[in-house]
Amino acid sequence: MMDVIASEWQKLRSLRSNGYLLAASVLAVLACAGMAYLTGRGFDGQTFEERVAFPSNGAGLGTGLPVAFFVFSALGALTITSEYATGMIRTSLAVVPRRQVFLFAKVPGLAAVTLIAGQVLAFVMHLAAQAVLGDRAGQLLTDGGTLGTSLSEPGVLVTVVVAGLSMAAAALVGLGVGAAIRSTPGSLVALVMIFLVIPVIAQALPSPLRSEVGSYMMENLPAQVAGVSGLLPPGAALALLVGYVAAALTAGATVTALRRGRIKVLAVGAAATLLAGLMAVPAAGDSATSTLVWGRCTGKDAPEIMRCTTIEVPLDWKKPAGRKITLPLALLPATGVQRRIGTVFSVPGGPGASGIDDLNMFHGKFAKLRDRFDVISFAPRNTVKPGFGPLSYECLSNGPLITLPDDRAEYAALGRTNRERAQQCRSADPEFFDHMDSASSARDIEAVRTALGERQLSFLANSYGGHPAVSYARLFPSRIRAMVMDGTTNHIGSIADEETNAYADNEKQLERFAAWCRSSTACALHGQDVVAVWRRLVTAADMNPVPAMTDPTGAAYSGFDFKVASAPSFTSPGPEPAVPRWVELADAIKRAAVGDASGFADYVRRATGNPEVPSLIGGNMTECLDGRAYKGYAEYMKLRQESEKLSPNFAGHRAWWPLGCVGWPVPVSNPRGPLSARGLVPFLGVGTWTDHDNVASIIHHVPGSSSVKYEGHGHMMYTYGNTGCVTAHVNRYFISLRLPPQGTTCQATG
Repeated sequence: MMDVIASEWQKLRSLRSNGYLLAASVLAVLACAGMAYLTGRGFDGQTFEERVAFPSNGAGLGTGLPVAFFVFSALGALTITSEYATGMIRTSLAVVPRRQVFLFAKVPGLAAVTLIAGQVLAFVMHLAAQAVLGDRAGQLLTDGGTLGTSLSEPGVLVTVVVAGLSMAAAALVGLGVGAAIRSTPGSLVALVMIFLVIPVIAQALPSPLRSEVGSYMMENLPAQVAGVSGLLPPGAALALLVGYVAAALTAGATVTALRRGRIKVLAVGAAATLLAGLMAVPAAGDSATSTLVWGRCTGKDAPEIMRCTTIEVPLDWKKPAGRKITLPLALLPATGVQRRIGTVFSVPGGPGASGIDDLNMFHGKFAKLRDRFDVISFAPRNTVKPGFGPLSYECLSNGPLITLPDDRAEYAALGRTNRERAQQCRSADPEFFDHMDSASSARDIEAVRTALGERQLSFLANSYGGHPAVSYARLFPSRIRAMVMDGTTNHIGSIADEETNAYADNEKQLERFAAWCRSSTACALHGQDVVAVWRRLVTAADMNPVPAMTDPTGAAYSGFDFKVASAPSFTSPGPEPAVPRWVELADAIKRAAVGDASGFADYVRRATGNPEVPSLIGGNMTECLDGRAYKGYAEYMKLRQESEKLSPNFAGHRAWWPLGCVGWPVPVSNPRGPLSARGLVPFLGVGTWTDHDNVASIIHHVPGSSSVKYEGHGHMMYTYGNTGCVTAHVNRYFISLRLPPQGTTCQATG
């Protein structure tokens, strides 16, 4: 046998066409470079937001691989068809009468040459594409990749190596096809169909059929073996690649055996073909076995793609066999364009917001993520909306007005008022009211994970959703695959730490508001010292509240009321450059400065139904159980005095939240506390000018975590924002678990 292999090696070396074909493989390099050039030209002509949504050039092999596969398969085919064309086959078979031995003796030499040449060609193709793209290759895209993926990116080196190996596989496929057809023209036509025509037809199919069929194309197997893209699991993609080679060689060997009437060999060939077919069947993917039954969502605003169901959980997780409550769930299913990685659970904020409403409104924001994930959320047990749960919506969506107590007597009086108003809501169902803490919501999420059959979940925690997310991290650290904290509130540090960060951000935001007023005539305070106007207003109003002249209830605003009412508008001015909420705020301040708080009363009433901001019972029934309360009057007064030093323009403003829990009728059940990093993956934090510092203070408890700061206004930038930069970083982390470098920022223009 070794003599036969050596003889076939000499033939391979002496065949002049082989050198020409290997030289022709430079066409694959030119194809890769050409596609990279066109990609770069198209990219350069886009705006920033269009650039981050631009399709990736990947490892740069895509366009060149079909060309390379055809060239290498032609080399394999000519290895045997040239003998038929010249008549040399008679001499060869006279020397080696066992035809299957003659055929397979060609494999070692052909494989050795094409393995080496394939590796060289694959790396040259990749490097050529990267060189043409230049610095643009590193541009992060919303699909989680980059415009051109370097060898340092996850799976790219493996992709290039497997691409080189695949060229050897293509050569062996060509050998099998040549042995079966025995004609050089016929073999070349067949190989053109296999490697050039059929893939083009597959690309013309509608989605997701295009992805399903395309995943079986040989040119797409290297990236799937590396786990970078595609629908097939790596093992299935590798089996399919091997299966193509086995099937082609089996076909060639079977046809050869038929010519000699060797029935035994025919049987072996048929068995080998069957085995190759079994190898080519993709293994089961990463799909989970769920016990949930999903159906069409009934809401009139629900998108067609969304599916809904419910899950039953214990009201009191300490009594799992006791009373049950039913929670609605919503699902945005994976598109099927890429192999599914798992499930992203979007944790809603508030507290009291519904994650189902978020998926309704922002389903388009998850488009790229859904190429790899199901996206799921729920209406948590503490959802505050009409018709949800046994408690009165009218009661939960209202509450007492908070004033800053100046002494212990006023502090105690506030506690009595809070307790009385809370009891009015609680009386409808005390057991339900008493179990609205975030730790219970975290256990509800774990019940959802179990029902989904997922080993782990990836989390997108939004705003107050950070509380149940941190609670989940404490309770079930090993069940977290990835954790994104987007503008989240802090359940780890003390109230003092939270207020320190917030007051600093408030002062900076007032300066930004003042700068806008100086530069824009749309500001009603244009030309005035805005900071001085604001400080005079709140100082005077604390002495003599400013009436809302047009309000029939006789509402009047203290300086504290102005601070509380203005906070949302200062933080989120609305889309730039119009900043409509700042325009309205400036007008309201101007009117209040001359004695009429109607501007504030009008927009507060639109948001809450009241002329002044009430301390909402529906939010407090969660926040108070989560420990967002002062330890007593002494802590309150200490922090109030410190706030006067930290924030002369907003002193005392942050007390509005914990003061709502003074006198609360239910004890804290989910207290603030440290987060152990044991068993946790690194987190990704996302924050804006006004919430990044708070997010950073959470994630620094988990070693290896990183954050992205959006240099602009807003809150919850992945869903509510309009920045492809943040979306790209979050998607990249979810898909590949790669975190951005420390200090990463996204500019407001992107």
